[in-house]
Amino acid sequence: MALLEVNDLSISFGGLRAVDDLSFSIEKGELYGLIGPNGAGKTTVFNLLTGVYKPTEGIIRLDGEDITGKKTVDINKAGIARTFQNIRLFKELPVIDNVAVGLQNIEGCMYSTLDSILHTPKYHKVEKEIRDRSMELLKVFSLDGEWDIMASNLPYGKQRKLEIARAMATSPKLLLLDEPAAGMNPNETAELMDTISLIRDKFGMTILLIEHDMKLVSGICEKLTVLNFGRVLKQGVTKAVLEDPEVIKAYIGE
Repeated sequence: MALLEVNDLSISFGGLRAVDDLSFSIEKGELYGLIGPNGAGKTTVFNLLTGVYKPTEGIIRLDGEDITGKKTVDINKAGIARTFQNIRLFKELPVIDNVAVGLQNIEGCMYSTLDSILHTPKYHKVEKEIRDRSMELLKVFSLDGEWDIMASNLPYGKQRKLEIARAMATSPKLLLLDEPAAGMNPNETAELMDTISLIRDKFGMTILLIEHDMKLVSGICEKLTVLNFGRVLKQGVTKAVLEDPEVIKAYIGE
């Protein structure tokens, strides 16, 4: 059984069919790409998968569970975490606190309001567990040496890595990355792609990556769905998809 199954997914805004009859599936541990020219509907798909929008038609299943139209918080609890094209951090909090936020509802990392007020032994135990787990994640992203600085003071590329680390802190089954290389220079992009491959290999993470850079996805994704004007243009193994004349034409036309 696939980890994510999307069947006949559609959404309309007024008279505009932004996503039209989209179907695809992602196996556990797969690094899957969703690509297309600007305005193809890629981020709309992410918003459907994470409950920001409710589909007009179609079904979304995560690990066999129907999550279609559920609230964002419930979809996150079910196991989907995401990042955004425009980085969203708690910029006036230290790096470690940004990751700690993602751990607050994880088993073993919760305490009551009374524990917090009275600083009970449970409070201190859980706070230490949260700090230790946060530092472990920061080490994966090579951010442990900057754990105590404000997130706003990180270079752009490291802010992106911190956002991914925070998403990983929720222990998701599926990680959605919305154009994570946007605004990066070539060196930052290469480092980020290495990091994405690392978390897939180290944690067995299933990843759905939005991109419009064909060269970038060709070096990291195993399979692709190409969208154009909200409809599937091509799906399949990355190399075959990117060599398809229709896909090439769509990008040249961009």
